[in-house]
Formats: sequence, structure tokens, C-alpha cells
Amino acid sequence: MKYKHIFGPVSSYRLGRSLGIDLIPYKTCSYNCIYCECGETTMKTVEREYFFPEEEVISELRSILSTSPELDSVTFAGSGEPTLSLSLGSVISMVKEEFPHYTISVLTNGSLLYLPDVTEELLSADRVIPTLTSAVQETFERIHRPHPSLKINTIIDGMEAFRRHYTGEIWLEVFIIPGLNTTEDELLRLREAILRVRPDIVQLNTLDRPAPEGWVQAASETELLDIRELLGVEGIEIVNRKRSISGSGGGGGEGEEMIAAMLCRRPSTIEDIIRITGMPGGEVAKLLRDLEARGEIRSVRGERGVFYSSCQLNESDPEEKKTR
Repeated sequence: MKYKHIFGPVSSYRLGRSLGIDLIPYKTCSYNCIYCECGETTMKTVEREYFFPEEEVISELRSILSTSPELDSVTFAGSGEPTLSLSLGSVISMVKEEFPHYTISVLTNGSLLYLPDVTEELLSADRVIPTLTSAVQETFERIHRPHPSLKINTIIDGMEAFRRHYTGEIWLEVFIIPGLNTTEDELLRLREAILRVRPDIVQLNTLDRPAPEGWVQAASETELLDIRELLGVEGIEIVNRKRSISGSGGGGGEGEEMIAAMLCRRPSTIEDIIRITGMPGGEVAKLLRDLEARGEIRSVRGERGVFYSSCQLNESDPEEKKTR
């Protein structure tokens, strides 16, 4: 069965074996980050709405979870900002009521955590993973190119307030971009914000896949270690993208569907695909050749090798780019 809103399970660097739930149309977000692996935002908005029929998503998810797959996380993520969806709370509630043994994670940019309704809907999740790159408005705007209504002080206030109400785990992602948020002042301001939010874990992350802006570079391991030292906050870890996680693969049409769904959401190398799906290298290479020959995916060389992505990630019609 082909699913529109569910992808995986995939093997995640941070979450282990993860089943993804995508509640948002492709690249609908409150940010247009210069480093986003999904490419340019085509619908920048802060208005929450029902993007898909709620029961359609729930039906797909119920169909998969009723087979009792082995999962480390049921994860709200995908190709946009999940808290923009008014279906978020209902879908979380369904999983908690019908499949309570599964852990629910929500990957969010954190921009809407100041909204009381978003806080309320997230309270049942086991883990919320927001992003914070800077506590300086100018730098925040350069990195995230946010909806014009968004102010970083309001966002940090929202994260701090969310922490007061939320009893689950908060894993705060701090995405490092050398030359932008790596000065001493930036890091001191970040440290103050982190102490206010009081996350359970701080995860230092940096560029791993080709970014929309070619000048964006990854931080080196040495830089990340130095930044961890300068931040001086307990519970800081560096995201280790070399960690190998075994997954279960699929052959034939199933494997092709799995790879296509994965590449629709983020560019990946053949090594990434092998690690995430657990499929044999020769089979992955053949499926990639077939998909590329049919024009369904494209390849581009990056610092870490050749990245494959859905053609949808590379196509953007200026007429479709809107800001509400």
C-alpha cells in the first residue's frame, strides 16, 4: 500500500528506527532556512490550518501501527513545519490512546511554541525537538529568513513558557553555521537562551547535505567541540552522522517506493540510503539508476559525495512562492 502522509520506517541519527508522519504540504513553513535540506520554502506562513483530511492521516497511521512494527519513535516531521497543522493534536491523541507503547517525537523549528493551542497539542508528546540557532534578531533573520511577523525574543519566550508546562523531554537542536552564529557574542547569547529553555539535551548540528545557498558551509568537528566548550551547558552532545543504525529493507517496488518517499523529503547519498533502509548496496544503486533514468530523481555532487533528491526538491516556480 502506498501512503501519502506516512514514510519509513527510516533509521534516524537521533531517533533510531523512526516512522515519519508528514502533516504539511511540501515546503510549507514559517521559515525559509538557508541550510534546509528540503530546499526553498514555497509557502511561508504562520497560519495554522487543516492541510489534509484528518481522518485520511489517521487511517494511514492506524493501518501501519496495527501491524505492531518495531519502532523507537513515531515522529512528526517531513517537508514542512508540523505545528502549522491543526491536525497535530488529534493525531498525537489517536496514537496515545490506541498505541500507547509507542514513543512520539515532534521535530519543530519552535517558531510557534508561544501559541497556547500549540503548547496544548504537544503536551501528550513524549519528546519535542525544537531548533534554536541564534538569540540575535539580525542573525536569526539571516539564517531562517522567517515570516516577517516572527521575532526571536518571542520565540525564546515561547520555548521557556513551553518548558514550564511540558513534562516530556525537550531536545534542543542548535544548528551551527560558521561565520554567522559562531562569534563569542552569539554563543554567549545562545547560552543565556538555552539556560532559560532548560532542555534535557542540547544537540549541536551542522550542514550535512547540499543547502539552498551554496555559500553555507559545515562546521568542522573541532569547531563543534570548541563551541560545546564555549557554551558550557550540561547535556550538550554533537550529532554523530557516522553512527550506523541497521534498518529493514524492501525489494522491488517496495524498495523503490521507500527510496522515492525518502528522497522526496531530503537529499541523500547512496551510503545514507543503505544505512537508513538496510538494503544491499547493489540493489540501492540499481533502483537509483532506474529512478534517475525515468526523471523522478536527480543527482548533484556535494562535499560528502553524490546526493540524490526528488525532482520536486529542485523545482520552484517563482509564481508559486507566497508570503501570508
